[in-house]
Amino acid sequence: MRTPRFIALACTAAVAASLTACSGATQPRQGTGGSDFAVSPTSPAAKGPLDSFTWSLYAEPYTLDYALAYDYPPNTVLANVCEQLLRVTPDLRIEPGLAVKWARPDPRTLVYTLRPGVRFHDGTVMTADDVVASLKRQMDPATGSPWGSAFKTVDTIEKTGPLEVTIRLGKADALFHELLAASPGTVVSAASLAKEGKEYGTPGGGLNCTGPYSLEKWAQGDSITLKKHADYWDRKLAPKSESVKFTFVEDPAARANAFLSGTADGGYLVPSASFAQLRGSGKGSLLFGPNTAAANLAVTSFKGALADLRVRKALSMALDRKNIVKAAAGGVGVPAKAPAARGAWALAPEKTAALFDTLPEPVYDVAAAKKLVEEADATGKKVTIATSSLAPEISVVANAVQAAGRQIGLDVTLRPVSPDAYSNIFVDPAARDGLDLVITNGYDNTPDPLEFYQYLRTGDFGNYGDWSNAEYDLAFDRANTEYDPAKRAELTAEVQEIALRELPVIPVYEAPYSVFLGKRITGAPTGIAQLYYPWAATIGAAQS
Repeated sequence: MRTPRFIALACTAAVAASLTACSGATQPRQGTGGSDFAVSPTSPAAKGPLDSFTWSLYAEPYTLDYALAYDYPPNTVLANVCEQLLRVTPDLRIEPGLAVKWARPDPRTLVYTLRPGVRFHDGTVMTADDVVASLKRQMDPATGSPWGSAFKTVDTIEKTGPLEVTIRLGKADALFHELLAASPGTVVSAASLAKEGKEYGTPGGGLNCTGPYSLEKWAQGDSITLKKHADYWDRKLAPKSESVKFTFVEDPAARANAFLSGTADGGYLVPSASFAQLRGSGKGSLLFGPNTAAANLAVTSFKGALADLRVRKALSMALDRKNIVKAAAGGVGVPAKAPAARGAWALAPEKTAALFDTLPEPVYDVAAAKKLVEEADATGKKVTIATSSLAPEISVVANAVQAAGRQIGLDVTLRPVSPDAYSNIFVDPAARDGLDLVITNGYDNTPDPLEFYQYLRTGDFGNYGDWSNAEYDLAFDRANTEYDPAKRAELTAEVQEIALRELPVIPVYEAPYSVFLGKRITGAPTGIAQLYYPWAATIGAAQS
C-alpha cells in the first residue's frame, strides 16, 4: 500500500497515474474512455547497442539507500544497481536472483543458497556475510527502514556456509519469502556499508552492489548517471547501453515536452493528461504494462460519519468511476472491483478468473446511496478529504468524491495540502488529524494480493485509519501461514471478501502501468516489475 509516490499519482500509498493490468496479458482491454489499450510485459526487443540514453523521473530520488527506498524514483534507479535474493520478472513471476535456490525444511526455516562468483562493482566477491549484514540492517531500528515490518516474524538471520544463509521465523510467514524479491531482499557489500556509514545512499556517498550498472555520479538537483558493470554475472542481462542518465522533471507538462523534444528518451509513469498528445506525436511509443496498483480511498478516521458502514457503502455507490477513469487516467483504465488490483493476482494466475474476475462490478446508484445516508442519520455530516497540487489526478478524484458526497447529502470538504504535507499523511499519524479520507495508490511489490491486504491488519503501519476487525486479522493470518500459492489464493479471497464487505478502503479505479519510449530506443519492460527488475539493461537501439 505504501505512502505517496506520485507522478500522476505515484505513491507509497497515494494515487498515481494508476494502472490496471493482468500479468502477461497481451490482448487489448477496453478503456472506459472508449479507447483500446494493449497490455504487454515488454516492448519490442532492442536491435543494437547504445552509447547512452536519458530517462525521465518525475522527481529526484530522496535516497539511494536500499533500506530507505520506498518510492518510485529511488527504486527505479536502484533496480539497475542493486539486486535482491529473488527477482520479480516483467511478467510478474518470482525467480532466483542472487540466491540460486532455496529450501524450507520446516514452516519456520528458510535456507538460501547463494549464487557463486557474483562480484560487486568494486570487484570483490559476494558472500553470505554480505547477505546477513544487508538483511539485518533492515531490522535495526537505528536504520529507520520502512521495510522493517517485513521482518517482524524473523528471529534470526545466520551464515550457515560460505554461500548459505539460514533465516528462522517465529511463525510461518509466506509473504516474508516473497518480499525478498523486493527491497527487503537487497544485498549490498557489507564492507561498503561500514565504510560509507551515514553517507551511504546520499549524493555524497557511494553504492557497491551487484547489478548491471554502477553509480557513476549523482549531481544533486540535476541528474544521476549510471555506467555499465562489465563484470555483471547475468550474461542474459548484459547492458546494451554503456551508460544511463536520469533527469528529474516534476511538472507533468514539462515532462511530456521532454519526451516530445527528445531531451528524454523515455520514462515510466507517464502523465495521463499527455496520453493523447504523445500517442499522436510520431515521436515514439506510449506502451502499457502489467500493474499491481489500484487507486483507492483510504478511510483515515472511523470516528466521524464514515464510522458507519452504511455511509462508507453510500459513498462508494455514489462514485461515478467511469468518468473518474476518463478524467484521471486518460480513459485508460477500469473501475476497481477490489482494493488489491487484478494484476496483483499473478502468483497463481490459474486462480485469477475465479477469485477476482467473478467479483461484481462496483455499483453506481446515487438514489440508493442517498437512502443509506438517510438511514444512517448522516445527512449534512462532514467528511474531509485531502487534496493536493502534487498531481492532477489527486484533484480530479478529490473533486469527484466531493461531488458524489454532496449528491447523497454529505458535506464533503476538501483540505488542500502541499505536496510535502500530502506525503507526510502516510507516515505521520498527526498529519491525518481532522482527515476522513485520503487518495491512495495501493500496489504490491510482489505478484501476491495478500501483500496488499497486510496493510489492513490491526496496528499495521499502513492501516491509516486504525481499522480493526478480528475476523479479518484471523483470515489474514490463516492465509499467510499457507505456503502453497494456489491454496493461499483461495484464502486471500476470503480476506478480500471481508475488505469489500467492510470497506476500510473504497476501491476507485485501476489503470495499466505506462512507459514512453522515444523512436531511437526499445527493449524496456513495460510494467511495475521495473521497480526491482534491471530494466535499463534490456534497453538498446530501435534500429540495427
